[in-house]
Amino acid sequence: MDRLGIDGAWCHTPRIHADSRGAFLESFRAADLREATGQQLDLAQVNCSVSQRGALRGLHFADVPPGQAKYVMCVSGAILDVVVDLRVGSPGFGRWETVLLDDVTRRGLYVAEGLGHGFLTLSEQATVVYLCSQPYAPGREHGIHPLDPGLAIDWPADVRPLLSDKDAAAPSLKEAIDSGLLPDYQACLAHYETLRH
Repeated sequence: MDRLGIDGAWCHTPRIHADSRGAFLESFRAADLREATGQQLDLAQVNCSVSQRGALRGLHFADVPPGQAKYVMCVSGAILDVVVDLRVGSPGFGRWETVLLDDVTRRGLYVAEGLGHGFLTLSEQATVVYLCSQPYAPGREHGIHPLDPGLAIDWPADVRPLLSDKDAAAPSLKEAIDSGLLPDYQACLAHYETLRH
């Protein structure tokens, strides 16, 4: 697994074994994640989304603790996945990084608790699978507007974004800071310590 520039985000590019029948790969190995991050992803829920070109999902995050870590894979099509450091007090606060996830490289992206996550569908249709450490809990789930100029995420100009009503109504980063909505970096670090096995 390769560490991204944002602490708590890791990218896994699997070895693909191909022959005349097709291909086989190990898209997720708990031992590899534990070795790279020092943490274990306790699987509580698996989500699957099917999106049309331009669907922009996110930027989502959950209260920490317990937060919600995610391991994200695009099993069909292509997406531009984005991770944003939303942990107030983090040295990387407000930074974002993108990773292309598709059905060619078969990369997977690990996103730790407290980080914001979202993606833009690049192909005509994409199917994305998320392994989640906690089940969905509406009362502790939040979002930041993915097109917030304060974040200035470099979304591809040739793809018109389609947002859900909920994501379109999400606050800006500044509004989320002012309202105390964002996770605290020190609380996240303390939570990460509880996950080390």
